[in-house]
Amino acid sequence: MSSVRDQQRCIAESARLFAGQVPAAVIERIAADVQDHRTEGWSGIAHPQYRTLAAHFVRRWTEEAPDVCADAVAVALLTAAACAQTSLDRECVELVWTGPDVKAIPVRQTEQALLQVMNAATSRLTIVSYAVYKIPQVREALVAAAGRGVVLRIILENPDRMAGQNTYNTLRALGEEVAALARVYVWPQEKRVPNPEGRVGSLHAKCAVADGRYLFVSSANLTEYAFTVNMELGLLITGGGRSGTG
Repeated sequence: MSSVRDQQRCIAESARLFAGQVPAAVIERIAADVQDHRTEGWSGIAHPQYRTLAAHFVRRWTEEAPDVCADAVAVALLTAAACAQTSLDRECVELVWTGPDVKAIPVRQTEQALLQVMNAATSRLTIVSYAVYKIPQVREALVAAAGRGVVLRIILENPDRMAGQNTYNTLRALGEEVAALARVYVWPQEKRVPNPEGRVGSLHAKCAVADGRYLFVSSANLTEYAFTVNMELGLLITGGGRSGTG
């Protein structure tokens, strides 16, 4: 069994990661449930991903930090949520990384950063990607954003751009519900200037922009590999002054 100090650090780190993925209002509800020893089901949380994250947090608490009392866990959650909100309210630039473990500097995970931008959106959200494949959590976050009244704009590479490439349909990979809820754009073939050999370029940009306050720019496509096994690098910019874009 680890020491009490190690268990406290475990809770602090788990709460920090949790607060970076879940809205503050949800964190406050979970903190109240934890304090009242209601730590199963989470039937009051509508979003399935938030329920999954809550269950993971509680499982880590009970398995890795059982000596930390419920009151302390609730305070850790509320503190983490407050710190996360403060961080969002001021301009901040963070390195986002998927790949070998980097211990020299603090970095964010690619999927975590992307979901933060999606979950933070309150009015408008723009997503740009070349490839889309096996991203259920992203799909759920897009549907949830639309349910909050967020205007979704999705800009994708045309799956029929070249014979033999992008054989899966990028829009279908996002799901019919997302396709129905979003404004979807492609870069028309006739608008692409060819090189001397007659080859045209690709829509190779990858980014997510929300409310003019959140910008995530990355090498990562919206794919399972990009979130798990590829080496990907990006920047997450949050907070600062509002603008009319995004």
